Amino acid sequence: MITGYTKSLSILPFDHRASYISGLFGWKEPLNVEQALKVAESKQVIYEGFKKAALSRENAGILVDEQYGISILRDAVQQGTITAVSVEKSGQDEFDFAYGNDFAQHIEAIQPTFAKVLVRYNPEGDSTMNQRQAERLKRLSDYLHQSQRLFLFELLVPAESQQLEHVDHNKDAYDTQLRPRLMVQAIEELRHAGIEPDVWKIEGLDQSSDCQNIVEVAHKNGGENVGLIVLGRGASEERVIHWLQTAASVPGFIGFAVGRTSFWKAVVDFEAKRLSLDAAALQIARNFEEWNQVFEAGRNKSGVAAI
Repeated sequence: MITGYTKSLSILPFDHRASYISGLFGWKEPLNVEQALKVAESKQVIYEGFKKAALSRENAGILVDEQYGISILRDAVQQGTITAVSVEKSGQDEFDFAYGNDFAQHIEAIQPTFAKVLVRYNPEGDSTMNQRQAERLKRLSDYLHQSQRLFLFELLVPAESQQLEHVDHNKDAYDTQLRPRLMVQAIEELRHAGIEPDVWKIEGLDQSSDCQNIVEVAHKNGGENVGLIVLGRGASEERVIHWLQTAASVPGFIGFAVGRTSFWKAVVDFEAKRLSLDAAALQIARNFEEWNQVFEAGRNKSGVAAI
């Protein structure tokens, strides 16, 4: 039985770990205590930005990791904020649990609204690895449904080398010509393996027809109430706005999760002491508000009703 999630959903994700630490501080894990505290403090700046944003708390939430964001998660849960916590090991090509077989205890200790996984799955990629990933994900999916917790699935479909060759190594061409079909195929395969998220978090698509195909495959065979949200992929503001507008015009898309494009520059400037904590948080809040306005405007323009 798939519960699904149909309410509007605006998420500020800052569960980045390996890429965040290396990109922002030039460090590699394992970190010492002082470094870990520095990373946690920088994530607090993003959380302050979220709290400053003028968005309805019924529909706005955060996605953050337990490792560096545990105090943020505790505070947000206490405030009744929508929370999502990442369950996967960071920076891995193959999905595995961050806390091994203890994943359930970690989820139960935090009590988030959503448990979230980031999965790289190309249906034309390594079939043995895909099968291993699917088996682990099925275990998580079953646990979440049995414990009546919501499941947020972030699907990335990275290009295989032969696919890039097919488009003369043009990544934009891969995104527009090949990725949409592969995303549909990936969702079909994952659902066939018994993995049933309540919300799919997917890479932006340039055509509304591609968005419609994704909704169709997510909604069939009992998935009518499953929501879809668009991720930002650290893209430019213009690109993010285009993806949001495209998705907003298609029923079934309920919102977005835009992280690095919301917070990266502000956190870099805060760490370099070019911005105060308050000014950095305000910049993040304004970006987050902008994505929400763009998505809602796209919905209104196309007559898609929000819940």
